[in-house]
Amino acid sequence: MAGLSIGKLAEKAEVNASTLRYYESVGLLPAPERKNGQRRYDEGLLDRIHFIKVAQQTGFSIQEITILLEGFEPGDSLSDRWEQMAKQKRAELEARKKQLNSMIQILDSGINCKCLTWSECKDKIENEGSC
Repeated sequence: MAGLSIGKLAEKAEVNASTLRYYESVGLLPAPERKNGQRRYDEGLLDRIHFIKVAQQTGFSIQEITILLEGFEPGDSLSDRWEQMAKQKRAELEARKKQLNSMIQILDSGINCKCLTWSECKDKIENEGSC
């Protein structure tokens, strides 16, 4: 049989088969070809699935991912709306990036410290200048 089964595609994409069915149900993946009643997927969907996973992990909603993949409704000012959404999401990601970097710094300090708690380490840094 040509094409990948849902199980094989899920394995290659490192997601559950139920995730692929969900993506299909909300329109993020096209309806697959069926052979003998079984879904058969093109391996080329792996890039699209990876994009969807990264977008979800970074806070994009299903609706936003759909827009990124398919564009806005006909008649909308596409470039203006897309640019507006992209700038808004970029700002959100930059704010999240700052939070992540801050936490990474805290963890890095803790790795080099022999304190038992973050509070103890923080007090030591404030009082002695280092941990």
